Amino acid sequence: MTTGASPASTGSDDQERAAELRALLNQAAHAYYVLDAPVMEDTVYDRLYRELDQLEQADPTLQTTDSPTQRVGGSPSERFSSVEHRVGMLSLDNAFNRDELTAWYDRLLRVLDRTAGTDLDLIGELKIDGNALALSYRNGVLERAATRGDGTHGEEITPNVRTISSIPLRLQIPNPPDWVEVRGEAFIPDDTFAEINTDRARRGEALFANPRNACAGTLRQLDPKVVASRRLDFFAYTLHLPAEQQPNSQWNGLAWLEQAGFRVNPNRRRCQTLAEIHQFCDHWDHARHQLPYATDGVVVKLNDLALQDEAGFTQKAPRWAIALKFPAEEAPSRLLRVTVQVGRTGAVTPVAEFEPVALAGTSVSRATLHNADRIAELDLHIGDTVVVRKAGEIIPEVVRVLPDLRPSDAVSVRLPELCPECGSTLVRDGDEAATRCVNSSCPAILRGGLRHWVSKGALDVDGLGSKLIEQLVDRGLVRSVADLYRLDTALLASLDRMGSKSAANLVAALDQSKQTAWHRQLYGLGIRHIGEVNAKALANAFLSIEDLSAAANESPDSIAELHGIGTEISASLGQWLGTEANQQLLNELRSVGLALEASAAERDAASASQSDQDGVLQGKTLVLTGTLPSLSRSEAKALIEAAGGKVSGSVSKKTDYLVAGDAAGSKLTKAESLGVTVLSEDDLTAMLQP
Repeated sequence: MTTGASPASTGSDDQERAAELRALLNQAAHAYYVLDAPVMEDTVYDRLYRELDQLEQADPTLQTTDSPTQRVGGSPSERFSSVEHRVGMLSLDNAFNRDELTAWYDRLLRVLDRTAGTDLDLIGELKIDGNALALSYRNGVLERAATRGDGTHGEEITPNVRTISSIPLRLQIPNPPDWVEVRGEAFIPDDTFAEINTDRARRGEALFANPRNACAGTLRQLDPKVVASRRLDFFAYTLHLPAEQQPNSQWNGLAWLEQAGFRVNPNRRRCQTLAEIHQFCDHWDHARHQLPYATDGVVVKLNDLALQDEAGFTQKAPRWAIALKFPAEEAPSRLLRVTVQVGRTGAVTPVAEFEPVALAGTSVSRATLHNADRIAELDLHIGDTVVVRKAGEIIPEVVRVLPDLRPSDAVSVRLPELCPECGSTLVRDGDEAATRCVNSSCPAILRGGLRHWVSKGALDVDGLGSKLIEQLVDRGLVRSVADLYRLDTALLASLDRMGSKSAANLVAALDQSKQTAWHRQLYGLGIRHIGEVNAKALANAFLSIEDLSAAANESPDSIAELHGIGTEISASLGQWLGTEANQQLLNELRSVGLALEASAAERDAASASQSDQDGVLQGKTLVLTGTLPSLSRSEAKALIEAAGGKVSGSVSKKTDYLVAGDAAGSKLTKAESLGVTVLSEDDLTAMLQP
């Protein structure tokens, strides 16, 4: 018998060999998939990969999360879990032409307190038509990957993302930071998409409409092996690091990502003027068709991260970035008919139905006509040849009519005078574009209101879908939201496609929904202009519907002054609360067990938050301008708000203090003219000292 190495020494040798193989294979994969510069022949890669796989199978303790063997996918998942993003993933505002891009730039100059015509350092990047991902690295190793979701929470899909070869499992840099957050776009290249659809056609499966849809469906596959087979790709475009290690610009951040092993789109440009950005956009509007992947526009960003911080965010999007969408492809079609839909607010929307036409990878046969003004503007007739496109390559729209092709007997399109759902006379206020049904008992309004009430962002009632809602309304079983809570198991079980178990589950879900957070109940009421974000802001400030009603009646300004609310939302809220039918609805909701107020836990949280805010700046309004020596704009804002103050974007008579840094512009001049006290950063920090 030949004496070999001891088990301990064998284990140590295997561990070293596995580490060596991982490093070699990851380096080779990065060169092949990211740099497009292979450094290893396929046969050599395959042999080394097989050796590593055999080592890991023989000793599973050798397997690490950054091993190339983990890209093939593990066992199928039963479900995806929701995770909170370390850094929120906001959407971008869109521009659809040069004028809108210029308007964004002018707004940005005003926000930054720069004079009109000032040149800003900008970055132009292609907008990849894929699906956004958030990647989290811990000590250089990929720890978690998630979808965008609602921007705050997404679905964790780490096993699926590990299969994407252009995403490094381990960062290709020495001494990586404790944590790294990377944002980017997963996509399917055109050639790969064609191969996927060819295979599906061969197997008799339904074809994917376009690469974006295929990518989205792939990322949510429960079996990572299916994901691996579809060969997704990835471009990184945003980097978040600990503050002391964060690059000072978007351009340098992209360079950092490349050094770390990410694939960054090479078709980017640093521009010193808006005119250069226009040139960049014009070039790629024509050249994009030569790319091996889909792009639907250009993302324009401020390069300087300090200026990004100064510009800040709206509730939905950063002020320092915008997506210029390329003009959509257009196609002619013949108008067959115009139907109308009635929404939950009573707004009547005309819909054009035309012969199917292929646009942006999908078959399109319907498009909204928005309102009566749009119909009149188009001078639309049944039988017209219309030019159709996809706005932002997503929403179909009728662009224009070709009157020379109009049939001689074509009939002009007009909105009906009566609601198609209830027969009530349709009304149009003089200052509104929309035509509305004002019958609160209209089945269409009721169905829309019910769908909204049980939606995920509102009461989130599982098991109450559109078909069931239609049954309940059509049979006269539900005439208001409150009626949902009067349904019983026996009645529900008698409906089509409802068994006793499903009925019991629905009754239980409705009962549970009574405990839903106050802000979601407020959102569920469907008040015009009050979305999820605004509902949360209102609910935090007013802890019950009674408090909100009193404020709307007695001091509407106190509502309008809330961050992100304003006069339009305040007026809409006041109008809704002042309507007798809506007050009756609120009474009915209370009678079936909905409190329409914050719970004890929510009140405690609000009280704690308020207590935290009490400070030397309580009730004071401050404005920030210029670049502060050591504090970023967001850091200064956080300090002010923690001390009870409010940060405004503009100087007025109500401003208590202006905090001015370097390059303070017109805000400083205005503050001085109004006699507003001007503070330096040192003045502010001294004021905040305990």
